[in-house]
Amino acid sequence: MNRLHHKTALITGGGAGIGAATAFVFCQEGAAVTLVDFNAEFLNRTIQAIQEKLPDAKVNGFTANVENEAQAVAAVQHCLDAYGGLDILINNAAMRNYSKMADAKPEEWLTMVSVNLIGSANYCRAALPALRRSGTGCIVNVSSAHALVGRKGMGIYDATKAAQLAMTRTLAFEEAVHGVRVNAVCPGSTLTDFHIGRATSKGKSVEQLKIERSHNSVIGRWASPEEIAWPILWLASSEASFITATTLMADGGISAM
Repeated sequence: MNRLHHKTALITGGGAGIGAATAFVFCQEGAAVTLVDFNAEFLNRTIQAIQEKLPDAKVNGFTANVENEAQAVAAVQHCLDAYGGLDILINNAAMRNYSKMADAKPEEWLTMVSVNLIGSANYCRAALPALRRSGTGCIVNVSSAHALVGRKGMGIYDATKAAQLAMTRTLAFEEAVHGVRVNAVCPGSTLTDFHIGRATSKGKSVEQLKIERSHNSVIGRWASPEEIAWPILWLASSEASFITATTLMADGGISAM
């Protein structure tokens, strides 16, 4: 415990799923956390859940769309005003698209790039002055196993996630001189509320959903959001102080199949 004692973190996409799980783990480990999400209801629900389980947690929220540069600057300032500094940035916010590559229209590409790639760039740019001042600043970009492993049906999403890995490597080289580490985590199939809601809207039960992914990895099941949050925590902690420009596959072995 207390692996992030006296550390401050900002997590985008913090209202649910991997972002919410990461927020809980960070608070549990002693960090002061600012959560950013476009959905104020999800954001407030997550903050309330953390405070109920961890009454002493330092956690607040900021409602914003990550593709909005001015809102990114405001979110970082909100964190600085609340906690006096920023040590860790987790770029987790993302959106999905299910168009086939042959059918995807330019506006679909632009929408995905604006959230999944430019959104991350906005928060890096807004946060870097504070991360440099930290002396132990770090960024963890939440990409996807399918940034490296092909599949059908989510080509735009996977392309933006692959670009995020290139951005991670370049930023790590550029920021090393400032003492800022930059890494990426690539989750495999992770059973979040988003996937459950999407399945149930199609008449599928959670058990049916789980069976669908039983052959999609070496481990043969979905990950829980917490199982992705722990690798993110490690990369953000001092235990990974010699780790930068790295892609950590938290994918249950998908990339080895």
